[in-house]
Amino acid sequence: MNLMNISKRIMRGGIEPVPVVVAAGDGIGPEIMEATLSILEAAGASLDLVPIEIGESVYKQGYSSGISPESWEHIRERKVILKGPITTPQGGGVKSLNVTLRKTLGLYANVRPCIAYDPYIPVRHPHLDVVIIRENEEDLYAGIEHRQTDQVFQCLKLITRPGCERIVRFAFEYALRRKRKKVTCFVKDNIMKLTDGLFKKVFYEISAEYPDLKADSMIVDIGMARLANAPELFDVIVLPNLYGDILSDIAAELSGSVGLAPSANIGENYAMFEAIHGSAPDIAGQNIANPSGLLLSAVKMLAYIGQGQVAERIHSAWMVTIEDGIHTADMYRSGTSQHKAGTQEFAKAVIERLGQNPSHLRRVTYAGDAMPRISPSRLPKASKNLIGIDVFIHDADSTPDELADLLKRSQTDRLQLVMITNRGVKVWPDGFPETFTTDHWRCRFQAGSDDQTVTHAEIIELLNALHHHNIDFIKTEHLYTFDGVPGFSLGQGQ
Repeated sequence: MNLMNISKRIMRGGIEPVPVVVAAGDGIGPEIMEATLSILEAAGASLDLVPIEIGESVYKQGYSSGISPESWEHIRERKVILKGPITTPQGGGVKSLNVTLRKTLGLYANVRPCIAYDPYIPVRHPHLDVVIIRENEEDLYAGIEHRQTDQVFQCLKLITRPGCERIVRFAFEYALRRKRKKVTCFVKDNIMKLTDGLFKKVFYEISAEYPDLKADSMIVDIGMARLANAPELFDVIVLPNLYGDILSDIAAELSGSVGLAPSANIGENYAMFEAIHGSAPDIAGQNIANPSGLLLSAVKMLAYIGQGQVAERIHSAWMVTIEDGIHTADMYRSGTSQHKAGTQEFAKAVIERLGQNPSHLRRVTYAGDAMPRISPSRLPKASKNLIGIDVFIHDADSTPDELADLLKRSQTDRLQLVMITNRGVKVWPDGFPETFTTDHWRCRFQAGSDDQTVTHAEIIELLNALHHHNIDFIKTEHLYTFDGVPGFSLGQGQ
């Protein structure tokens, strides 16, 4: 596809064209974008399209984020993006452009509806109809990683209360506006009691404000298993970033193909609409890719910008095409599909059916389909007391008892060694000799009682003593209480 042709294509449908940035992306991206735009134009969408180049070619130009400053300016001006899949080079030195776009633009909510189109696309669960709402900015996707020792690498999981409040409230507002019945939260708070525990706590606090909606929570592992086995148990699911990434692909595949699922990334001021699949370079240029995911994402975009009637017109024509058995290769099923269509042939079939409504699949409506806009909250400050420090140490030679003896030489009158863990498991005092250990130790020093405040000067005194005794400390974490509640976890086995 010649991207320069996009900038000349201003689609008019009797209303003022809405500025939209178009990024075709890599691999199959240009093909499915061409198919999608041809349908939008035929349906009467009113858009002023501006192309930008992102992804692999931009990485090769030396931009480690995969996007140029000029493209950022286009996005700032237009605020709505329709994006194809991109290829992120493997290895170090570059960052995921998808994550960069979501976080830089404050696209805190990822919305992925997954619906079965059985019997036209036969699936194991013909009544699947679930919406995954994924927190989009926090969690392990902060991308804060460090190598700390010869053996140990670290990735920080960051969960904030404002982030939890915003995505949870978004999920309940979304469910309420779309007449959904239930919102379910997936977390792993039995293990990550502070981070996932916060997400679940906020979920139930906010759920009390929506008495007409059912609310429940599940541990994420059994929740994913139950979704795969009995998706009719679920309606709207809200969950942190990493779990949401995994679950949305599972749900999309359950619907018949990951190539079917649309995705909307919503923020206060910006929005990005994209297919959830990858760039599939192995089939690029062969006219066999399914444009449905990107097309249905564009449908969501039309609803977002107030062109709901055009969105309904396209979605209905797409469903008629599916009912008529015209399917791309990933949807094609022998015995149920009537014709295996290429990318552009499928787009032509949708265009030919504009103005028709499905006979059996449930019709959709996008009237009043505005996405919730949720502002982050501002919380009162807690009473915060410093009561100790975790010092992380690189030591490949010592046993836990030997390390404890070394560390006791550095402890001060105010900060005493109370625990050593390895990979989170307590190994001193009273550890088990069978516990496998690496060269990475967490050594906890605390004041005599939880209400005894430690000063930064006393922390520095301890660190100077460790330095004096040639202890290789590589990282520290201060231990605080907030309104008297410890803001840190116990060691496993403590």
